[in-house]
Amino acid sequence: MEDIIGAAADDADVIKDSTTASFEVDVIQASNEMPIVVDFWAPWCQPCKTLGPTIEKVVREAGGKVRLVKVNIDENQQIAQALRIQSIPAVFGFVKGQPVDGFVGAQPESQIKAFVDRLAGQAGPTPVDEAIEQAKAALADDDHKTAAVLFGQVLQHEPDNITAIAGMARCLLALGDAEAAAEVLARAGDEHNDNPEISGARAAVALAAQAAAASGEIGGLEARIAADPKDFEARLELAMALFGSGDRETAVDHLLEILSHDLNWNDDAARKQLLEFFEAMGPTDPLTLSARRRLSSLIFS
Repeated sequence: MEDIIGAAADDADVIKDSTTASFEVDVIQASNEMPIVVDFWAPWCQPCKTLGPTIEKVVREAGGKVRLVKVNIDENQQIAQALRIQSIPAVFGFVKGQPVDGFVGAQPESQIKAFVDRLAGQAGPTPVDEAIEQAKAALADDDHKTAAVLFGQVLQHEPDNITAIAGMARCLLALGDAEAAAEVLARAGDEHNDNPEISGARAAVALAAQAAAASGEIGGLEARIAADPKDFEARLELAMALFGSGDRETAVDHLLEILSHDLNWNDDAARKQLLEFFEAMGPTDPLTLSARRRLSSLIFS
């Protein structure tokens, strides 16, 4: 499974210095792939010292949607002359090889963020955005190997991408490697505990661990239910085992069968388990949506 995960690369370097010799590659050509923010500065410029750290912070927080190229005009006067820069700090935004926006002088962080957001919006989806959409589509089609490769490519460029972390974990879980899925999820820090993608993936991993313990008992549990359809304890355990084995629809049916007889059985055990299934599947999963409608019908009938 390691070949699917791939070794996580270091954080993609979204900030770099450029020179007259490399400006064509660093800015003009690179801006065909994503927007490039160019900061023209000089060591003697006090406003530059104020602006520099702030613009670097904003660009890093943009999550790979833009890159920052810094140019020391004392060492690269030809570029400054070509762009008719008369005062610094001067910041330009390049898209598709052309300057499309810019400002001169130190600016508050809110204005810099607005500038970066405008620039990012002009470029359309980034390659990372497109890879994630393709991965999500593959995951929805149960093509877990393709989805894992795509999510892995995203993580090589953006190791902290939360959507890719959650998606990769779900792929690995579907491919039968719950341990690797848990390791991937560990990359998401505690600050992402409330993120629905992360919490859903973690719920799926936890359910898989619980279901694994009951997976060998499916035949016996089915026999118990055949003998006594109201053996709700057996139905609950069977739902867990079936969900872990991939038969989610039948697992949901067993829990709804319990609820159709007794909504509050065993201190709401069936309803609580169903809600855990919903979290693990995700709020937009078709089975989540249909099961929620069925649950509402039972509650409000």
